[in-house]
Amino acid sequence: MELTPDELAGVVDVVGPLTHEELVQACGELAFKRGEDVDSEAFEAAIDAALATYHLVAVASEGHAASKRSGDAAEWDHDADVDAPLVVVGPAAFPDIPEGTEDLPHILDVPGRDVSDEAAAVAAEQRFRDDAAEAVRARDDERIQTLLDVSYELEAWGPVELSTARGRLDEATQSN
Repeated sequence: MELTPDELAGVVDVVGPLTHEELVQACGELAFKRGEDVDSEAFEAAIDAALATYHLVAVASEGHAASKRSGDAAEWDHDADVDAPLVVVGPAAFPDIPEGTEDLPHILDVPGRDVSDEAAAVAAEQRFRDDAAEAVRARDDERIQTLLDVSYELEAWGPVELSTARGRLDEATQSN
């Protein structure tokens, strides 16, 4: 089973922030429900591609809190894998919810988690700056153009300012 970046974002949108491994598991559950092949390596590759295109964003552990619901109050879950980054819906995504996704929150045994918009924006901005520097070093015109497009989406999505980085990307396209 193949999932598009927007479908992966749809899974995260329905289930909530997930670790990379949990998202692979969610994809496997969807494939199983559909009677299709469960190919973890293909799911991992699709997730990596969605991260590269900013359909998904990975947020480091200090940017989120894990909790378990107990009545109306949230309590810290000290058993949760608090060191693993969480994957959230990114600025380039238009979440498309695959058939069967609505059952995943009941199937997966993952704690409720909160990722602040600010933490997600900081993570996306840092990733963007790293990607932009690498694309300029590699003189990768296609990646530079993709990042230029993403920069506008990222600024509209979160509280980040990328005009300086965008200027460097523009300069790189003109000098290549």
